[in-house]
Amino acid sequence: MSKEFFLLANVLTTLALPCAALASGGEHPSLPGVELSALWVIPFVCMLLSIAVLPITMPHFWEHNFGKIAVFWGLAFLVPCLLAHSAHTTVYVFLHTMLLEYIPFLILIFSLFAVAGGVRLTGFLAGSPAVNTGILAVGTVLASLMGTTGAAILLIRPLLRANAHRKYRVHSVVFFIFLVANIGGSLTPLGDPPLFLGFLKGVSFFWTTTHLFLKTMFMAVLLLSIFYILDTVLFAREGKPVPSHDTDKIRKKLGLDGKINLLFLLGIVVVVLASGFVQMGEIFSVYGVGVEGQSLMRDLLLLVIAGLSWKFTDHRCRELNGFSWAPIVEVAKLFLGIFISMIPAIAILRAGVAGALGPLIRLVTSPEGQPVNAAYFWLTGILSSFLDNAPTYLVFFNTAGGDTPKLMTSMATTLAAISAGAVFMGANSYIGNAPNFMVRSIAEDQGVPMPSFFGYMVWSVGILVPLFVVLTWIFF
Repeated sequence: MSKEFFLLANVLTTLALPCAALASGGEHPSLPGVELSALWVIPFVCMLLSIAVLPITMPHFWEHNFGKIAVFWGLAFLVPCLLAHSAHTTVYVFLHTMLLEYIPFLILIFSLFAVAGGVRLTGFLAGSPAVNTGILAVGTVLASLMGTTGAAILLIRPLLRANAHRKYRVHSVVFFIFLVANIGGSLTPLGDPPLFLGFLKGVSFFWTTTHLFLKTMFMAVLLLSIFYILDTVLFAREGKPVPSHDTDKIRKKLGLDGKINLLFLLGIVVVVLASGFVQMGEIFSVYGVGVEGQSLMRDLLLLVIAGLSWKFTDHRCRELNGFSWAPIVEVAKLFLGIFISMIPAIAILRAGVAGALGPLIRLVTSPEGQPVNAAYFWLTGILSSFLDNAPTYLVFFNTAGGDTPKLMTSMATTLAAISAGAVFMGANSYIGNAPNFMVRSIAEDQGVPMPSFFGYMVWSVGILVPLFVVLTWIFF
């Protein structure tokens, strides 16, 4: 990531120099979402299309240049922004995204990747339909306890090893993304970032547990059942293969190597949760972008935990776990372009009914002024499928009135629709939630030929969308 990131940083630093005095005056420019047309979203759409099309049509070019392509589409927004809104605004929105969104995101993903990559399941699990369904079920439960990212990174390698002897493996990873990387994280604020933001807004810790429990169970039970049937059919088609392991390995009891990393995982959860409670205020600013003490402390502690994991985990354990840095490097480079090119899309969304997406946002309220809960579920979900689901959640939280006590009581169905849409529909695309792309990268790194961007969406549209329709009919 370094070359691509420093290219952007150098360009913007040069542009920022004439405006340094203005920044020191305390003015905080922002991108005027009300004034932006839909044309500003083109770089983001092209970034998504690049991820979707180029790995298929130009695989060799993509493999060696995806970081440069990500930077190109980031600049495709930043340069027009410079021309239309001044260097001051451009540098400010860039640094705001980098310092307050992208870098914290990357540090969290990096720490979870490093720590979970040091936990190895010893013994042997044969990837039968029952075993695979069990792994998915356990991961679905863990997702609400340690976050979708933590649970996904912890369990994806055991799932891949258990199915290394299988011919058909893609479906296991796809359903893993559905359940462990997304839907399973809907029951506590620890599960997914949107729910954590709701918790910081005053939503009770166990509110989602009680109000999303039946909806989560509906999705989880049906998806696990569909997976079991599909895996059983494919397992039989393969001739019910037996892994070619020696008898001693097969008989060896299951256990965990690198158990100290479970303590480090708990530490990550505690650090992230504590950062939402402790308020240390702004301790410094960079070009007018204020960095708060609790955020800086969180990120430093996460890096320390990752370092301790690396030091205290036997490197042979990581080698046997198939650990490599390639997946985190790919995620870092691609999400650099995604975060930057997404800036105008988020600004338009935050403009609400006054922005270019105003006609869509008006759909969530009936002519009589009542909330349309089905529309809240689908609009929050569809936008969360391609944009950052945390700000999307906040936009519709505020569109529904932003009165937390009222949303938790008389408008509980509306808040449940917003929460479920933000979490559940993150499974609709590879970029819908942070761990999706990470899981895909780890699977490909270990030899599983994962579907393309659109290929994955064939799975999600074919399986998830019909279930979401039924879910809407029953609950919203």
